[in-house]
Amino acid sequence: MGRTAGRSPEDTRRALLDAAGEAIRTRGVGATLDEIARHAGVSKGGLIYHFASKDELILELARDLLAAFRSAVESRLDPADQEPGRFTRAYIRALFAPAVDEVAVRKEIALIAQLSTIPAVADLVEADTEQLNADLDADGLPVDVMTLVTAAADGVSCAPLWGSAPRGPEFRRLEQRLLQLTRSPDLWQQMPWDDE
Repeated sequence: MGRTAGRSPEDTRRALLDAAGEAIRTRGVGATLDEIARHAGVSKGGLIYHFASKDELILELARDLLAAFRSAVESRLDPADQEPGRFTRAYIRALFAPAVDEVAVRKEIALIAQLSTIPAVADLVEADTEQLNADLDADGLPVDVMTLVTAAADGVSCAPLWGSAPRGPEFRRLEQRLLQLTRSPDLWQQMPWDDE
């Protein structure tokens, strides 16, 4: 159990969210508030002070994960880049960012999968995805180009689930090619597509 003396309310909330994430990853969505509180080093009453119910805690954990991804994308926006595809390029960079801890990435993907089984979280994720898709759609790229590059980046981001990590030179080349495609969407038109 961790030390709580001197912890700010925000630090305690963060510890509770982290503890909830760890408990759900290891025990599933059936993890109890007692387990979460114990892992965070607070009493159950302390947990309830910050989150009135397990449902509230889980929804806040999901919001936190979604906000962290949005922040990762926004932190990769290039202020000098004002061309169409700017947001899509930041999205690609966020998904290709080298992981500091590949085990932690696998755990986060597993946590998101667990949380998405909860209907209220699934609704939250759906709304967030709709907003993200609207931002991508409004980014000024041809729909086919945007769909191709984001689907490829999404696929790479799931590689840790299968024991692979997007860290080799082939992934760096793929990232650069996807970024190039967003800057030269006319390359898409030059590709031999069978529209039939």
